[in-house]
Amino acid sequence: MKNNILAAAVLGVLLAIGLVVGGSYLKSAAIQWKSAERTVTVKGLAEREVRATLALWPLHFTVTGDALDEVQQRVNQQAGIIRRFLTDAGFKPEAITLTSPEVTDRYANSYGNQRPPSRYSAEATMLVRTQAIDKVKQAMPRVGELIGQGVVLSPNYNYRTEFLFTELEDIKPEMIAVATADARKAAKQFAEDSGSRVGAIRSASQGYFSISDLDSYTPDIKRIRVVTTIDYALED
Repeated sequence: MKNNILAAAVLGVLLAIGLVVGGSYLKSAAIQWKSAERTVTVKGLAEREVRATLALWPLHFTVTGDALDEVQQRVNQQAGIIRRFLTDAGFKPEAITLTSPEVTDRYANSYGNQRPPSRYSAEATMLVRTQAIDKVKQAMPRVGELIGQGVVLSPNYNYRTEFLFTELEDIKPEMIAVATADARKAAKQFAEDSGSRVGAIRSASQGYFSISDLDSYTPDIKRIRVVTTIDYALED
């Protein structure tokens, strides 16, 4: 009987100790968990305006004729006129390329007596690929000179002039640094308002670099934008 009472007492003491120790551990774990949750998520922005570094200027033209050799001759003739116009404008010969003509038999798509005046039509594109952005801007308003020489230009959305920025990798590190500094500034303000201070970065997402025209009138000036998302720890 005494042994049973002694065993029960020992067991009670051990349970009490276990509850105290377990309670302390759980309290400590809860505090650590609560501390781990003290973070703030902020976004940082970096923007920059840059000049385009590459221009793609397509001059799309069309010729017609009743024989294939006649069509090819006219393609060569008009391509020569365009090439002379471009070289006179200061573009290097290696910057100018001519695509293979696309020939259409217009009779194949006509019915009855409603046939077009010429059987064949051919479309080709003289492409200027250059870093001389200013030369492109100066020459573009002069394309009327080609029309005056008999070149039938057929511009459309598929053959629009494009200005591109090709040096993004060179400015990425600096822009990311600016966006990160902007995010930390926001985190500091939040920490001050909450009576805390900014700790280490818990996680970060670089974000996507976007490149857009400054506006529809100046497509040669680009606006580059990146947003970073950063989780900072908050400390007492």
